[in-house]
Amino acid sequence: MTTTSTAPAPQAAGPGPAGTKAGRSFNLNSVLVEGRALIALLIIIAIFAVLSDNYLTAGNLTTITKQVAFNAIVALGMLLVILNGGIDLSVGSTVGLTAAVAGTLFRGLNLPLTEAIMFPQVWVIVVLSVAVGMLVGWVNGLLIARLNLAPFITTLGMLYVARGLTEVLLNGQNITNELSGQPYLNNTGFFTVFASRPLGLPISAWVMILFAVVFSIVLTRTPFGRWLYATGSNERAAQLSGVPVKRIRTRIYVLSGLCAGVVGILQMANISSSTADLGTYYELNAIAAVVIGGAALSGGRGTVRGTIIGAFVIGFLANGLVIVGVSPFWQKVITGAVIILAVAVDQIQQIIGRRRNARRAVAAVRQGTGAKAG
Repeated sequence: MTTTSTAPAPQAAGPGPAGTKAGRSFNLNSVLVEGRALIALLIIIAIFAVLSDNYLTAGNLTTITKQVAFNAIVALGMLLVILNGGIDLSVGSTVGLTAAVAGTLFRGLNLPLTEAIMFPQVWVIVVLSVAVGMLVGWVNGLLIARLNLAPFITTLGMLYVARGLTEVLLNGQNITNELSGQPYLNNTGFFTVFASRPLGLPISAWVMILFAVVFSIVLTRTPFGRWLYATGSNERAAQLSGVPVKRIRTRIYVLSGLCAGVVGILQMANISSSTADLGTYYELNAIAAVVIGGAALSGGRGTVRGTIIGAFVIGFLANGLVIVGVSPFWQKVITGAVIILAVAVDQIQQIIGRRRNARRAVAAVRQGTGAKAG
């Protein structure tokens, strides 16, 4: 009688457990990169605090926190996509589309074959609008994961689709007055909730904190998080280990759409209007926040903490440029230069890391050859 033994499946590559050498190396690299971003943030704050007495006032800090929260929530969704080695250029347009859907629902829906107009309640409007954002993400994920389309081209196309749908819904008009609702229609309370400031903080800041905590737990304490890092580090190895690569890829784009949808609602409440250009440049700010926070555009490396720090860097920089009176055109130039610098530093770090690993591998081979010869 013969017996067979089954070898255990290979483990997917990823950021090793904290107790292992690989895990300690990963954590050390993350701390170093995040420390670099934190130092940049402190330098930015110090410079603009000297240049303007209004920079660190309570009112301006509240404004910064609110804007940072919008960018950070979108950036957290972008983090998941980048960890997987992808990109989502449609998040800004999804923010605008979500707000346009919500504004249209506040106006009321003309029921077909009747002359009746239905006015949904606020919670229904919010849920349906955010669901539209998730639908955009699901379509992106389906095209990328199931049809193997390139993430850059797919989400770039979706950027135009979502922005076009936004313009169709708004038809060249801003939706403003209808957002307050009418008591007799039972659709009031939108601003009461989404423009509130519990404990002195804007509601958007609390939503940012909630998303940051949940995403941090998901990435560090669940199989989904480990699988996500694994697919970004080495997709083939993860697939051979039984990781559901396609399902994970679809879900992260849905979550990215969720983040964009939530920000669409929050931003609409912030400006008390739904406009066709809402969400413009959000995708660039999100990518910048993720990269400045230490994530690798190639996938497999990045943290929630670093992304939040990156969002604060972008937020404090943008606000400081406005405070000191820098032209809006130069603001874009400077922000773009910061993005390029962050990507360049990341690439240089990866090149140095690869060369160091190559030298170690060569040294190990030579050591093994010498031992055999002896």
